[in-house]
Amino acid sequence: MACIGRFAPSPTGELHLGNLRTALASWLSVRAAGGRWLIRMEDVDTARCRSTLGEAQLRDLAALGLESDGPVLWQSRRKGAYQAALQRLFGAGLLYPCICTRKDLAGMASAPHGEDGLRPYPGTCRHRPLPFLRPDALRFRVPEGSVAWEDLLLGPQQDDPAALTGDPLLHRRDGCYAYHLAVVVDDGGQGVTEIVRGQDLRGVTATQARLQEALGLPRPAYGHLGLVTAPDGSRLGKRDGALGLALLAHRGVDAARVLGWLGWSLGCLERPERAGLEELLPGFSWAKVPSGPVAVPASWM
Repeated sequence: MACIGRFAPSPTGELHLGNLRTALASWLSVRAAGGRWLIRMEDVDTARCRSTLGEAQLRDLAALGLESDGPVLWQSRRKGAYQAALQRLFGAGLLYPCICTRKDLAGMASAPHGEDGLRPYPGTCRHRPLPFLRPDALRFRVPEGSVAWEDLLLGPQQDDPAALTGDPLLHRRDGCYAYHLAVVVDDGGQGVTEIVRGQDLRGVTATQARLQEALGLPRPAYGHLGLVTAPDGSRLGKRDGALGLALLAHRGVDAARVLGWLGWSLGCLERPERAGLEELLPGFSWAKVPSGPVAVPASWM
């Protein structure tokens, strides 16, 4: 089966170095396998996303030589596919309405970094005898059991989605389709076989695998990259700026130098020097990609 990879940013701001590193790793992996690489704009949340920002992101990718092998897919134009998926899940008894408010969720004991800043969802509405209304906030009834997969970078992995995320929201009360649904439906629709993304999204892999199973979609291979950090190893914050191509160019760091550093951080070069894609591809191998975080050069800050 042909390898098909994708890079799927949300057009809510400028692409930063972490985004660009993910895009490059995905492109290199797919090209090394002789496959196709696609770009998808995850703009399903139209209240936060802007097409102008998406176009700017596409220009930044093109500046590094990263261009889609097919038409760019915009999620905001795919609502019919998401509705059809919801109907299939409803028919299988895997959806239930949720009336929990943000205030309700904020008062529930949970771990950080899940939806609405909370996780896992404790299943408060799972057993409530609530009627389906229109519009409804709808959750996916995650089947029990752990999910195992072989990560391209991290090796054997196993998670229990019920413990990590609980039942994820698939449809918001305002009519917006949620991330988990849109990403799974579109990966299936585009025939994606390989997904490269940051390790901050590793924890949702098992949940998305359960959703793929429920919709009868194949599971892609996953590779989760370490994050790009500040020079001291701390998390890059808003005070550090976007650290995108525009800001770096203003600081005298051109696209070829950025590309060379990104390639070096992925194990393609022996030293961080100006380079083009043709110089990076021969040196790419998942065995050489470091699994941990990578720090931005101090001179770029």
